[in-house]
Amino acid sequence: MTAAAFASASEPRELFSYRKFWAARFGPAPFLPMSRHEVEELGWDSCDVILVTGDAYVDHPSFGMALIGRLLEAQGFRVGIISQPDWQSADAFRTLGRPNLFFGVTAGNMDSMVNRYTADRKLRSDDAYTADGAPGKRPDRAVVVYAQRCREAFPGVNVVIGSIEASLRRIAHYDYWSDKVRRSVLLDAKADLLIFGNAERAVVELAHRLAAGEKMSEIRDLRGSAFVVARAWRPGADWSELDSSEVDTPGPPARLPDPYAASASDPNARRAACAAGEGPSVDAERPVSAVSRIEFVRARQAARARTVIRLPAYEQVAADPVLYAHASRILHLESNPGNARALVQAHGERDVWLNPPPIPLRTAELDGVFAAPFQRRPHPAYGAAKIPAFEMIRFSVNIMRGCFGGCTFCSITEHEGRIMQSRSPESIVREIGEIRERTPGFTGVISDLGGPTANMYRLGCRDERIEAACRRLSCVFPRLCENLNTDHTPLIELYRQARSLPGVKKVLISSGLRYDLAVGDPQYVRELVRHHVGGYLKIAPEHTEEGPLAHMMKPGIASFDRFRVMFEKFSREAGKEQYLIPYFIAAHPGTSDRDMLNLALWLKRNGFRLDQVQTFLPTPMALASAMYHSGRNPLRKLSRGPETVERIRSGRQRRLHKAFLRYHDPDNWPLLREALRRMGRADLIGSGRQQLVPAFQPAGNTRAAAPGSAERKAQSQPPRRPAPSAAPVAVRRAPKRTN
Repeated sequence: MTAAAFASASEPRELFSYRKFWAARFGPAPFLPMSRHEVEELGWDSCDVILVTGDAYVDHPSFGMALIGRLLEAQGFRVGIISQPDWQSADAFRTLGRPNLFFGVTAGNMDSMVNRYTADRKLRSDDAYTADGAPGKRPDRAVVVYAQRCREAFPGVNVVIGSIEASLRRIAHYDYWSDKVRRSVLLDAKADLLIFGNAERAVVELAHRLAAGEKMSEIRDLRGSAFVVARAWRPGADWSELDSSEVDTPGPPARLPDPYAASASDPNARRAACAAGEGPSVDAERPVSAVSRIEFVRARQAARARTVIRLPAYEQVAADPVLYAHASRILHLESNPGNARALVQAHGERDVWLNPPPIPLRTAELDGVFAAPFQRRPHPAYGAAKIPAFEMIRFSVNIMRGCFGGCTFCSITEHEGRIMQSRSPESIVREIGEIRERTPGFTGVISDLGGPTANMYRLGCRDERIEAACRRLSCVFPRLCENLNTDHTPLIELYRQARSLPGVKKVLISSGLRYDLAVGDPQYVRELVRHHVGGYLKIAPEHTEEGPLAHMMKPGIASFDRFRVMFEKFSREAGKEQYLIPYFIAAHPGTSDRDMLNLALWLKRNGFRLDQVQTFLPTPMALASAMYHSGRNPLRKLSRGPETVERIRSGRQRRLHKAFLRYHDPDNWPLLREALRRMGRADLIGSGRQQLVPAFQPAGNTRAAAPGSAERKAQSQPPRRPAPSAAPVAVRRAPKRTN
């Protein structure tokens, strides 16, 4: 890895500028082949890349392996798919033969553990990414199992792991399901390379370099990649190592002296302060010219490009929760592609090396990725079987990637990054046309134009230089950044263009809305409410109390109240009866029993009744998961003092927090009455309008406070909306109506 590689990071190679591999002569396949017979029908003697996935193969851009497979095909490579293989032996991994370049292994669109287990560690009864929703078609920690089977099938083959499961496990991470810190997935999977984040740039460059004859062990400069090396390895002699404690000390915060406290007439005192690292590092008596400043910045950037930050070793973070929180904080501070440095973490006698995150795709590149000849339906091998995840998105269009919200419980930022990547209106309109012309069952309704959020399309920093230097974890918390462009005009124009297309009757917005952004643009809210709400609109306040919201990095409930006033006003103006569907999280770190009580009272005052209850689910690498494991808050400078984050770890307390959200369910009343008495709030027991639960128990609802079969059944239900980090709570506002 050279400094030049990082210096040119702001101008990465254009995704479609590579000379196509010779196999491009075969042209695109109707479907990427899943059997040897299909390979032979295409006239291939072998596959260059074989993608292994835990999902059913749906040839649609919302499914990661189809997106990557079609992108590699556009580069001229022959790509095969092994979907949901039988992992009990290596036989299924030999189906397509040995790949010429590498196996690409992923658990699928969702983390396999989140996919298989509820927030209470109970097996789910179905799998939305499998034909007919059948469960049990993928193993626990699928990336590890699949990668090991690839090695067993073809010893010495190149194995590359990626997508969200591998991405979130690239360093030592807390594993909720075993309740311990596990080492990097690279070591357990015995993979050659891990590609994290959006993989397009890295996987295309990797394929072309391997095809040109480079060895996998020599490819060490791919942004967005991680690999295992010997402890003594360095990219070059000019590289320096910086201990993470020099970036942010995991101890008592030091109060630095004020370098300007000395007399302005005492230059010696000012120089002494600067020399001690307590002030500017330039000569205080020599004015800084514009040229010297530019030279200083360039030298600093070059030094950063040749610096690796050493995180505490796996053995240290596994034994010390404070060091774990510290490592999590450093990783997130080094997540901006514009200024992130390489990271390294020891695992025994070896190092796991993480290159800086990938550079986001430009609009033209993202358009090119989505322009591949997708069939937009499942592979014919599934026959008439229904794949629930496909049924959910078949009439929707993904218009953007990324999220600058930075919510601590969510893994979108850790995986896709904070810089928004938006498609052009022309690309989006083209895809709507394909849905209209090629998707069976289309009735004229586009079910969603969105992505991780509904309304971050073309939003971002006003200045690329500021964006490249920024180290904030969120652009919207604790308040909207003054450098953030929040103009919704391009999105409004896109909505109008989409709904005016021939054959399109209605365009709905189903992605979660960032109401704290929307309230600043009444014109957008009016457009949304008048034309794009199908009776209900999803938003996610997550909580009402400042303590939990601060630990979530979410705005205060006042923003929700402002949005609700606007929503109801514009609904009345349009003559429509429409309702908000807010989502909430129970048992999030930093939440007390009293916080949940206040939330329950707010829900009752506002006429909301929960339709589904789920609790916080800690996923690897999320900041809230670090809080859950360590009891410390990595959002600010860490210390070993008494300050800790309240954690809801016991099963009984988690059940209580869920019960507060379903205060109206008689099954929960015994548990709530007991808790209210313990909290000194017995005044809330009774049948008055201001009271939370009645004193009586209806006939047939005599359950004690301990969980019974009905509650266990409720806990085992999967969330209605897939969430990479926390299972949210669906809510319905009275008066009730079918959603």
